[in-house]
Amino acid sequence: MNGESGEPLSDPIAEGARIAKVAASRGLPLRILGGVAIGLLCPSARRLPLVREYADIDLGTTTAARDGAVSLLEELGYAGDKEFNMLHGHRRLNFWDECNRRQLDVFVEEAHLCHRIKFGRRLEVVPLTLSLADLTVLKLQVVETNEKDYLDICAIFADHHLTADDSGVNAAYIADLAASDWGLWRTLGMVGERSERFALELSGFEVGEVVAERLRRLRAELDRAPKSRGWKLRAKIGDRKRWYELPEEVR
Repeated sequence: MNGESGEPLSDPIAEGARIAKVAASRGLPLRILGGVAIGLLCPSARRLPLVREYADIDLGTTTAARDGAVSLLEELGYAGDKEFNMLHGHRRLNFWDECNRRQLDVFVEEAHLCHRIKFGRRLEVVPLTLSLADLTVLKLQVVETNEKDYLDICAIFADHHLTADDSGVNAAYIADLAASDWGLWRTLGMVGERSERFALELSGFEVGEVVAERLRRLRAELDRAPKSRGWKLRAKIGDRKRWYELPEEVR
């Protein structure tokens, strides 16, 4: 039974889609985040050299839909971490898929990782997943970037153009987000530059230059956008004060 009931599917991309589609059929705002969302949206993520394994599934929802998300996931075969969810459920929920030995996290309204990324108001911009722009921000805000993060970033920019709306990677939205937050601007630019180098150096990646060029254009958009007063004040301090957090891994 692989529809609205039964055990979770072994393929995390197919399972993420299953959850999101069932949620959508019930009018529940529950969207896929992270690598699984990128794997669903980006054909390049499903072939060499960008193909990778997905250890877990990340979802996002709103405060109003949190209880509905919990009920749905339990119905779909997930066991909630009662202690963790009691303590942290206002911002993050943790579930376990016993069949596939896989963790599932639900972020509520925002993802507070290296930076606090509020996505609640944009949760329903596109079907099933967060928008490409929001997924890009969530990847580029990871300060201690690993190979999987770089592969995901490359997949986004290999398959999607920069745009002024959410039909592609909405560069205008990302630039506006960073224009009021110097720390986020600094991290997005720094990780974007690293990702450019990764794309150009990745063996067998025929569109590495395309990816690097799109990332360069995004950084130019970030630099060009008019900055807030708070951004300018924080910029005077610069790197002398740490501008990001290092999140602890949830187990």
